[in-house]
Amino acid sequence: MGTRTAPAAPVPAGRRGHVVDRHWRADARHALRCSLAFIGLIMLLDWGAGGLTLPRAGLWAGLGGLVLVVLLPSRVTAGDGWLAVRGLVRERRVRTDALVAVRRCGSTAVCLVLRDAHGQWLELDLRVLDANPLIWHLVDAGARRSAERGTLRHGADVVGKLTDRLDGREARAVLKASGLR
Repeated sequence: MGTRTAPAAPVPAGRRGHVVDRHWRADARHALRCSLAFIGLIMLLDWGAGGLTLPRAGLWAGLGGLVLVVLLPSRVTAGDGWLAVRGLVRERRVRTDALVAVRRCGSTAVCLVLRDAHGQWLELDLRVLDANPLIWHLVDAGARRSAERGTLRHGADVVGKLTDRLDGREARAVLKASGLR
């Protein structure tokens, strides 16, 4: 008789078999540069006005740290059947192959809210999916598996519209790069 093995567990972030947001490091460096520029400019202005003291410099540094916290982007990681968004304090993770709802929210800063059958949810900025086709492919594949299994009850139309938009953009980029368009 053959041996029966348990299904493979999802690969946690930080291990092989996952995809990370390829622009996160550049965005984090940009947030750090903006924060340091803010600190430098405000301290220069305070020094020029003759009011810079050690406590005030500490205050400006604290405000610069707050600017960094506000500007620092969440780190997005995806693998086969899962998606994780790590913020400053915690990580949210959903099973993309067990999604029950996908909702699009916002009009200016558009994001997706994904909820899985295990009660987990996360919010994901659509710009991350625009900039990372591999992450989008993993999310789309998981959403398709959810739809096939019947767990995706709300938002299949949202996923379909995103697929049309993102895949169309990728196809146009390929045609342009190949000189066919």
